[in-house]
Amino acid sequence: MPRNRGALAVALSLLATPALAACGGSSAAADENVVTVYSADGLKGENGDGWYDRIFADFEKETGIKVEYVEGGSGEMVQRAVREKRNPQADVLVTLPPFIQQADAKGLLQKYVPAGADQVSGADKSPDGTWTSVVNNYFGFVYNKKELTQAPTTWEELLDGKYRNKLQYSTPGVAGDGTAVLIKAMHDFGGEQPALDYLGRLQSNNVGPSASTGKLAPKVDKGELLVANGDVQMNYAQSKDMPNLGIWFPAREGGEPTTFALPYAAGLVTDAPHSENGRKLLEYMLSQKAQQQVSEIGGGFTARQDVKAVDADAIALTNLIKDVEVFEPDWDAIEKNLTDYVDHWKSATGS
Repeated sequence: MPRNRGALAVALSLLATPALAACGGSSAAADENVVTVYSADGLKGENGDGWYDRIFADFEKETGIKVEYVEGGSGEMVQRAVREKRNPQADVLVTLPPFIQQADAKGLLQKYVPAGADQVSGADKSPDGTWTSVVNNYFGFVYNKKELTQAPTTWEELLDGKYRNKLQYSTPGVAGDGTAVLIKAMHDFGGEQPALDYLGRLQSNNVGPSASTGKLAPKVDKGELLVANGDVQMNYAQSKDMPNLGIWFPAREGGEPTTFALPYAAGLVTDAPHSENGRKLLEYMLSQKAQQQVSEIGGGFTARQDVKAVDADAIALTNLIKDVEVFEPDWDAIEKNLTDYVDHWKSATGS
């Protein structure tokens, strides 16, 4: 919801071959001991120390199956899979709402319910078994703790002149977290038009479009930006190496801060070249071992209700959102209207 890379970033330790994107097939597709993952960014560490880094390495060690990893924005990954629909290159697709629903609606996902999915909340998985959340997460914003002695608290605050060219959010319709800005604004302002009116006013302070949410936090940490959008999992993990990064949740003036769940959801690609390997990886992602590592290594929240993380990171993450109102978007309605929402946002902001 490009946690999110504009140019597709390929994990260095799990480098996808150039032939991967070729229309006529790939060496990965010909190799029986690989599984190819297309994913929204955020779960791979900047320094090779993220949740993906750990579980992919462990999965390869335990199974002998190499993970070929391609990373981009949520919408970007779905569109790539759409272009390859007649000759699929990916086995597993991981993206954020509403893009996982979009992938399902476009027939990109086949039914497969991995072991452990029965422990995932019904709201965090498809009713027809085409996808399930593997890491739970929440939408949020970041600010520079060095330049701002106190975190902003309201949307209205961001209209202040001190944020001119010091504020940026990723692009709705391209980035999962960028789309989340629009969704949260619609909720907090009480509808699409009031949200668009506000975002139109905010545009004078906005640096401009960004296909990647993941690239915004380093700019905030360095002071190039004062405020940007993000999400709790990614930003909490980044904050371990970015000491000036703080997480906050905007409220309407006079209201309470709000957020909503923005999970990483995974599904098996229709006609995947290595369906069986894809199934094994999905099972591994939902295993108790991998889920136990979500907070400590990944900075996120376990997707399984029967896994109770009690590490210091899990406690800190819980405390981050304990006083924040959590609302539930109607993802099916958002998926159906997403194109219109994005078009209206472009018109309102001149983007």
